[in-house]
Amino acid sequence: MKHVDIYTDGACKCNPGPGGWGAVIVYNGIEKELSGGEAQTTNNRMELMAAISALEALKESCDVTLTSDSKYMVDSIEKGWVYGWKKNGWKKSDKSPALNPDLWERLLAQLARHEVKLVWVKGHAGHPYNERCDQLACGQAELYR
Repeated sequence: MKHVDIYTDGACKCNPGPGGWGAVIVYNGIEKELSGGEAQTTNNRMELMAAISALEALKESCDVTLTSDSKYMVDSIEKGWVYGWKKNGWKKSDKSPALNPDLWERLLAQLARHEVKLVWVKGHAGHPYNERCDQLACGQAELYR
């Protein structure tokens, strides 16, 4: 299985509001940048879209290290919350609706397709790829202002 490093970030101007996401895929020393955005969205949706889009861009199943500054995404997966939400019909333990089930479904499909190790990094702390992804995400968000 090929090893791929993926770095992602999402951004939102006024949350909710215009948003963007950015991702950098690194394989064998080659970098590929992806980005996109929406006119009306949230930061968490853009964080999820960055990961989904990067994983969906891989043409075959891969061993992936996915680095993100999104505690929402990383903790929801690593702590198993998202699997409980899905099992309970996209309801949280307090019976309130889980947010973004459409994107979680897409992300879970990609997590089943690839071997993914999640790594959390502090945002805006000088990590070169995280900073680049932030630039891509913010640039996309500006396009929708």
